[in-house]
Amino acid sequence: LKGADMIISLTGTTTSGIADAIRRAHAHTGTSAMAFTLVAVTDAEHRDAVFDACLQAGGEHPSRILVVVREDGSEPVLDATVRSGEGVPGDIVTLHLSGALAEHAEQVVLPLLLPDSPVVVWWPHDAPTNPAEDPVGALAIRRITDASGEDDPVSALHARAEHTQPGDTDLSWTRLTPWRALLAAGVDQHPARITHATIEAAADNAPAELMDGWLRARLGVEVERIANDGPGSTAVRLSTTSGDIALQRPGSGVACYEVPGQPTREVALKRRDINELITEELRRMDADEIFEEATRTLPGRRALKEKP
Repeated sequence: LKGADMIISLTGTTTSGIADAIRRAHAHTGTSAMAFTLVAVTDAEHRDAVFDACLQAGGEHPSRILVVVREDGSEPVLDATVRSGEGVPGDIVTLHLSGALAEHAEQVVLPLLLPDSPVVVWWPHDAPTNPAEDPVGALAIRRITDASGEDDPVSALHARAEHTQPGDTDLSWTRLTPWRALLAAGVDQHPARITHATIEAAADNAPAELMDGWLRARLGVEVERIANDGPGSTAVRLSTTSGDIALQRPGSGVACYEVPGQPTREVALKRRDINELITEELRRMDADEIFEEATRTLPGRRALKEKP
């Protein structure tokens, strides 16, 4: 016990043992309304960072959080830690799975989901190519991946784009939210015909790939790509007959924002950490049709369609 918080550690347990521990924790600390279940699938290396991100996200979205940690080991062992109380937004249950249990995590997760509530699954890294067909992903109405956390972000994004289904999204897309908002505002303020678009970014930048797809889908223009050393995306320029709408971020958290007919100004455009990204993404439970549209026009998918 820690103040009004309760932590229960279980070794070599079962799902019924975990469910009983959750009930005991609620009896001690009381319960609060929880909007959904978040399942985060990770490994021992990334466990702490994922746990911290879930804890912060839970502060805005009280929920049951199941952190599934796939451990090394051939023996089918399930250890768990249940946290509940004033310092915990809802429930946080850390599940350590090894052996066959790690390969069939859905069997452990399913009995612990909140009844009659949405389920969101998040893979911060090593996500399946087809999240909706993954046994854990199939439990969810929303599935969140992060191509930027993979060894080859662009290839990972393209592979998943081939299998995108309603409810899928990627944090590479979430990283673009402030960019898209500023560019859309510029188009609203200067509604001239856009003739061309240019993106400057590191060659392996997954958000730049999605920006490319989004601009082609929304504007119907050709997009020129200029590879540089980054970091990440450094500039987007929309050319019109009377000047350019442009965002240029050379490296700091401040960007230069240009709209024809207006003074050039500086705007905040920081690189957000994983905690902020997952918190934003959990604000919606509906399918993201704009993301799906952007994935359909990614450069790699267009190249496949253009082959004779």
